[in-house]
Amino acid sequence: MRIALYQPDIAGNVGAILRTAACMGIGVDLIEPMGFTWSAKAVARSGMDYVGAVDVVRHVDWDAFLAQVQGRIVLLTTKGAVRLDVAEFREDDVLLMGSEGTGVPEDVHARADVRVLIPMRPGLRSMNISVATGIVAAEALRQTGGWPS
Repeated sequence: MRIALYQPDIAGNVGAILRTAACMGIGVDLIEPMGFTWSAKAVARSGMDYVGAVDVVRHVDWDAFLAQVQGRIVLLTTKGAVRLDVAEFREDDVLLMGSEGTGVPEDVHARADVRVLIPMRPGLRSMNISVATGIVAAEALRQTGGWPS
């Protein structure tokens, strides 16, 4: 299982996701361009010393990412068709998150094999991306028996 971030905007969110991924034993794909300059210092504030404990792969664009994807692409979206509490995950899924400001474009949305929505109270737009990533990753690991020993 992997987490993929499509053109992330905020270094602090990426750092928090990298820290979560390191603790959960999940690799992370970063799909560029990003809304900040990639540097250890930019991400270190949130990721702390966990950044070196996660497998991070950077891709120059969406096409480069697609060329190496091996499992299903599971897009976390507010326009999802499947609620998280009924979604079924696989060990080789790639959990894709859109950018904080714009999500993903329609062609990326259409390419997803599964689109998942975290149920929320009516009238609220969305959760912080790092929180949403942790929620979905935890459920996916629970279903697939992928929690670290």
